Amino acid sequence: MSAPPTQPTVTEREAREVAEAAREQDWRKPSFAKELFLGRFRLDLIHPHPMPPDEDAQRGEEFLAKLRDFCETKIDSARIEREARIPDETIDGLKELGALGMKIDTKYGGLGLTQVYYNKALALVGSANPALGALLSAHQSIGVPQPLKIFGTQEQKETFLPRLARTDISAFLLTEPDVGSDPARLATTAVPDGDDYVLDGVKLWTTNGVVADLLVVMARVPRTEGHKGGITAFVVEAGSEGITVENRNAFMGLRGLENGVTRFHQVRVPAANRIGPEGAGLKIALTTLNTGRLSLPAMCVGAGKWCLKIAREWSAAREQWGKPVAFHEAVGSKISFIAATTFALEAVLDLASQMADEDRNDIRIEAALAKLYGSEMACLMADELVQIRGGRGFETAESLAARGERAVPAEQILRDLRINRIFEGSTEIMHLLIAREAVDAHLSVAGDLIDPEKSLSDKAKAGAQAGAFYARWLPKLVAGPGQLPNSYSEFKHEVDLSPHLRYVERTARKLARSTFYAMSRWQGRMETKQGFLGRIVDIGAELFAMSAACVRAELLRSTEDHGREAYQLADVFCRQSRIRVEELFGRLWTNTDDLDRTVVKGVLSGTYAWLEEGVVDPSGEGPWIADATPGPSTKENVHRPIR
Repeated sequence: MSAPPTQPTVTEREAREVAEAAREQDWRKPSFAKELFLGRFRLDLIHPHPMPPDEDAQRGEEFLAKLRDFCETKIDSARIEREARIPDETIDGLKELGALGMKIDTKYGGLGLTQVYYNKALALVGSANPALGALLSAHQSIGVPQPLKIFGTQEQKETFLPRLARTDISAFLLTEPDVGSDPARLATTAVPDGDDYVLDGVKLWTTNGVVADLLVVMARVPRTEGHKGGITAFVVEAGSEGITVENRNAFMGLRGLENGVTRFHQVRVPAANRIGPEGAGLKIALTTLNTGRLSLPAMCVGAGKWCLKIAREWSAAREQWGKPVAFHEAVGSKISFIAATTFALEAVLDLASQMADEDRNDIRIEAALAKLYGSEMACLMADELVQIRGGRGFETAESLAARGERAVPAEQILRDLRINRIFEGSTEIMHLLIAREAVDAHLSVAGDLIDPEKSLSDKAKAGAQAGAFYARWLPKLVAGPGQLPNSYSEFKHEVDLSPHLRYVERTARKLARSTFYAMSRWQGRMETKQGFLGRIVDIGAELFAMSAACVRAELLRSTEDHGREAYQLADVFCRQSRIRVEELFGRLWTNTDDLDRTVVKGVLSGTYAWLEEGVVDPSGEGPWIADATPGPSTKENVHRPIR
C-alpha cells in the first residue's frame, strides 16, 4: 500500500475542469430561474402556487405542534449561549420527538416530512436557538441521510437510515485546512486495500463532527489498475480506530455548534460503505446541496419573523419626542423593510420547497438563489433590528436581564446569522455557481468559440450553432407581455401587483440582453468579471423574489384570511426590490472594478503598506493555515457521542 500523497498542485484550468465535471450537465426538467436568466418569464411554472397534498400537510402540522411545545418548554437558549454547548438532554429530547428523521422515509423509521414542513420545522427550531437548527440541518440536509436517499444502495439505506432516524447524528466532511471552495486540491486520500479503503487526512469545520456517530467523508482515491479513482464519498463510523476529533472550534456566533477538526490516520472503511462509484463524490455533494441549501434560508425566515416581532413590540413601547419610535420615519422605514423582506423570503422558501417536493422542476438555481438571497437579507434585517434597539441592541441579553430589562438577544441573532453568508457556499461562490448555471445555454452553443484550446474546425462548428441559436433567441428579447398594460390582470385587486409582474418580465429580457452583450464584449475573459457576474445574479435573485412574493400573495388572497395584507406586503417589497434592481443595473457598467484590481495589486505588493502604520496587531503567533500533514494524532480526542 503506497504512502498517501501530499497536497495536490493544480492549475486554475484543472480546478475548473474538476468543478465542471461535478456539475449536473443536463436540464431534463424546466427551471423557472434558468428561464428568467434567459429572458423568458415563465409564470406558468410557479403560478398557481403549488400546494402540498392534504395528507402531507396534516402530518407536517401535527409534528410542528409537538415541536413547538418542545421548543417553548425544553429549550433554554440562554443556557446554550452561556455554556457554549447544547445540553445532552435537549438533543435526547429531539431524538425522542423523531426530529433526527424528519426527512427520512417512514419505512426506515423516519417521519417522512416534505421539504416544505422540514423547512418550517427548521425555522421553528432555529428561532428557539440557531445552533440547534444548524445541528439538525447539518445532520439531514448535507449529512448521511440525504446522499444515501439519492445515491445509496438498498443495503446502505437499510443499514444506516434507521439509526439516523432515531439515534445517530451525522456530519459532512469535505473542507480541509487548505481546501475550501476549490475541491480539486483535496488532500485526504482513500487508498484501496482488499475489501477496504484506508483513509488518511485532516478535515476542518466538521459541523456536528464533535458529536457525530456517522460521517460522510470526501476523499481522493488514487487512480490505479482496476480503480477509476477521483474524489469519492464514504459513510464512515465516527468511532472507528484512527479517527481523532482534535479540536472543538469556537465562533463569533452559533456558540452551541459542535464543529471540530477531524484527523484520519489509517482508518479502514469497508468498500460497501462507498456511496456511488469512485470519482462521483463531488457530484454527490453538489446534488445533495441542490435541496440541502434550502435549510439555510429556512432559518433565515425564522430569524426574519423574530426580528419583526421584536421590532414591532419594542418600537411601540419606546417613545421619543412624544410618540412611539415606530412612527418616526427613520425607524419606520426599517420596520417596513423587515416586514416586506420577511414576507418575500418566506415566499421564496415555500415556493422552492414545494417545487422540490413536486419534483416537476429542476430547482438547482432556485435553491441556490434562496440560499444566497436569504442569507444576505437576513443579515441586513438583523442589523436593522440592532439599530432600532439602539444601545440595547448592542447589549447582551444576559446584561439586559441583570439590570432588570427584557432579555432580548438582538446582538446574538446578528452574530448567529453571519455564518449563513459563508456556510454551504459563500456568497461569492454562490454568485459564480449561479452565474455558471445561468449562462449554461450560451456556453452550450457558443462555448467552443471562446475556448482557446479548441481547433479552428471546432470553432467553425460552434459558430454555426451559435448563429442559429441567437437568430431565434435574440428577437424574442425585444418585446413581451411586460409591455402590455393588461398583462397579469389576475393579480389586480384592491392592491394591484400586475405592474410588478410586468416589470419582472421586461427586466428579465433586459437582464438577458445585458448578459449577451457582456459575453460578446469579454468572451473568454467573462469568467474573470466576477463583479459583473455577481450583479447579474443579484438582479436575478430580486426578480425571483418579486415573482415569488406576488404568487404567494395571490395564494393567500384566494385561500386564507390575510390576502389583503399579503398584497400590501408584496407591493411594498416589490417597490423596494425594484429600487435595488435599478441600482444594480447602473452598476453593471458604471463601477470601479478595474480600479479595484489595480489597488489590490498595490496592496499585495506593499505599495500602500504605509497606510497600515500607527496601529498594533493583537493577533497571536502561528501559521495562517494549520499543518494538515497526514499521520497519527498527537492530540486528545474530544469526540463525545451523545447516548
